[in-house]
Amino acid sequence: MSINRQKTALVTGASSGIGYATAIELSKRGYQVYAGARRLEPMELLKKYGIMPIQLDVSSIKSVIEARDKINEETGGYLDVLYNNAGQSCTFPSLDVTDEVFKQCYEVNVFGPMRMVREFRKLIINAKGVIGFTGSLSALLPFPFSSVYSSTKAAIHQYASTLALEMKPFGVRVVNIVTGGVSTNIADTRPLPEGSIYSVEGMKEAMKERQQMAVRNKPMDADKYAKQVVDDFERIGWFTLFSNVYRGSQTVLVRFVSILPRGLLEWGLIRKFLLTNVFQTIREKYSKTKIE
Repeated sequence: MSINRQKTALVTGASSGIGYATAIELSKRGYQVYAGARRLEPMELLKKYGIMPIQLDVSSIKSVIEARDKINEETGGYLDVLYNNAGQSCTFPSLDVTDEVFKQCYEVNVFGPMRMVREFRKLIINAKGVIGFTGSLSALLPFPFSSVYSSTKAAIHQYASTLALEMKPFGVRVVNIVTGGVSTNIADTRPLPEGSIYSVEGMKEAMKERQQMAVRNKPMDADKYAKQVVDDFERIGWFTLFSNVYRGSQTVLVRFVSILPRGLLEWGLIRKFLLTNVFQTIREKYSKTKIE
């Protein structure tokens, strides 16, 4: 990073939660911060920290290019931190999720970050900067009714890992933050669709337990999380050997649980999310009834 210019950062999904808190933390450390989100209104208060809110929809190439051109012109072609944080939740049974829902989830969680990296590559390389991603513990465990969301995060984990290798000759670091519980409002509260094959007694309670998983497991405060993440972006030395870091609550527990035998792991998840009776009811129902 050049000492003759102010450091710059772009945070996507900055209208609330992790993105909002990280934009503030970067600003406090002297960065000129661009806070991107689809809606500008929730980011108005960021201006008091000297942060510049910009309209940015990572699922739109037109929006991404407009943001890139603006930042390129105003920074002289440098971006020290690109934090791909924008995310779309999706808590649905695999058998119920619609094309519209899973396409949107992939657009925001996977294709959006890929699009951002490609379009901002020159600015990041010029700065020999850092590219960050908000990964998830959901990529490590088969949390029920999270197949779409978990698969997007697994895709980003592997994308970030390979990108880290490819960016080495340019002097650019890649940091994937495998995120546990953080106090945000990302939880998906949509009910099961009408006519779901899972609509049996007890399923409503099981879905509620799954949707409130993060809230009920002592999530880390977003401000504390943001401080750790910015530390990760600024750390040098031995840290550059690794592209994955683990932040948020329950990360140690989940990493341990993820290596358990599959049968034991599934048994534990079924019990935790109140699915024992639900699954038994479904087995009994469809062992006697043809699905029409």
